[in-house]
Amino acid sequence: MSQLYEVQVGTQSIDRFLPLFGEEQIREAYSVAANVRKRMEGRVFWNVNSTTRGGGVAEMMRTLLPYVRGLDIDTRWVVISGTPEFFRLTKRLHHALHGSRGDGSPLGQNERLLYEQVLHANAVELLGLVRPLDFVLLHDPQTAGLASYLARAGAIVIWRCHIGADTPNEETEQGWSFLEPYIEPAKAIVFTRRQYIPQCCDGERSVIIPPSIDPFSAKNQELDDATCRAILVHTGLVKGPPGEGWPTFLREDGSPGRVDRHADIVRLGRAPAWETPLVVQVSRWDPLKDPLGVMRGFAQLVGGRAAVDAELVLAGPNVKAIADDPEGVAVYNRVVSAWRRLPDGVRNRVHLACLPMADVEENAAIVNALQRHATVVVQKSLQEGFGLTVTEAMWKARPIVASAVGGIQDQVTDGVHGLLLRDPTDRGAFAAALSRLLDDKDYARKLGENARRRILEEYLGMRHLIQYAKLLERTDI
Repeated sequence: MSQLYEVQVGTQSIDRFLPLFGEEQIREAYSVAANVRKRMEGRVFWNVNSTTRGGGVAEMMRTLLPYVRGLDIDTRWVVISGTPEFFRLTKRLHHALHGSRGDGSPLGQNERLLYEQVLHANAVELLGLVRPLDFVLLHDPQTAGLASYLARAGAIVIWRCHIGADTPNEETEQGWSFLEPYIEPAKAIVFTRRQYIPQCCDGERSVIIPPSIDPFSAKNQELDDATCRAILVHTGLVKGPPGEGWPTFLREDGSPGRVDRHADIVRLGRAPAWETPLVVQVSRWDPLKDPLGVMRGFAQLVGGRAAVDAELVLAGPNVKAIADDPEGVAVYNRVVSAWRRLPDGVRNRVHLACLPMADVEENAAIVNALQRHATVVVQKSLQEGFGLTVTEAMWKARPIVASAVGGIQDQVTDGVHGLLLRDPTDRGAFAAALSRLLDDKDYARKLGENARRRILEEYLGMRHLIQYAKLLERTDI
């Protein structure tokens, strides 16, 4: 049985960024690409991760790699496979690098054996594809154990860690102790923030490249109100009628797409009306995203103020669709159980939505419509590597309430681009921030406008592509 799945990568021209950045930056990008292309003649730039859908890593590769292909650089994307036990282990590592215990399971010799067995099976197949002097970019703890195999075969290995903790603790030390021997062969290690670099990763190898979004993807492309309404009514997230729009979007290859599937929604009574203010959080069903805290904080807001007419949508992927996240079902079930215990007057304002994942671009279009329609977008994470859902909402000029953790702090200046919660567990502060943005529409609009400018200047894919191109030049032999 094949261990690897190769994702087909399309081709896209960076010329589509011209209206956003102008000719000078596009010329710079072409110049950098020309140098990389000359160095990489006859070589491949491989990207390896553990899933094709769900989460920001897969989404970035799906949207960024076609631009690399469009610059005539041979770029490929491979996804490893693993057992449920392997993905439980790597989720434990994910929590540890965030400074959290997760399920508290051990990270000992038996876990090393499991980790190495699974990655050995993947490496055997990967070595049939990768040639000496190819570049291989490995993403996150799931793939770190492949580095030694690839380096011995003559490939140039870069490991990309998308997660981390602002303050080291016993858990981060345990996680990095587990991973340290596996990342030793990497010629470079990429982090999202300088604070995430552990002692075991020397400064010469470590570089900082923040993530980005593609403004033209199905997740972030412009949608007018009529289209948003048609999508949300069709999926069941908003009550009909659908209006005069159609539930359509543009796919990555430029072909038309249509939202055909419905969301699986737990709610008491009807969907919210189109005119109802919505507070929205879109995330994986992950304890570090704190969906329970969001729901309880919202309950505190509406329970204390009868005049509040807003409703809450907690949205995430279909819980059975993300192979590398074994916690999703359990977390979702805990949220549903807590929802059932809410007072009826609160429960009928809270909607728990599992979004369809059979078509990743359809899923992205649904998220796009939901974020654009939101009155306030929330990301009340307890820990966060970067927070691409914040980036997405800022690009759509939505007012944000988010936790002052991880990469969210790099994107949002409190009171300028959104409102930050210094203590993500403070439900009173969360409720107060929501109240302020729901009550003061002019202030909320100003924050949203500032947020969009911030993303245009710092967090779109053109900057990301140039930084990676320079990294490839730097690590070449």
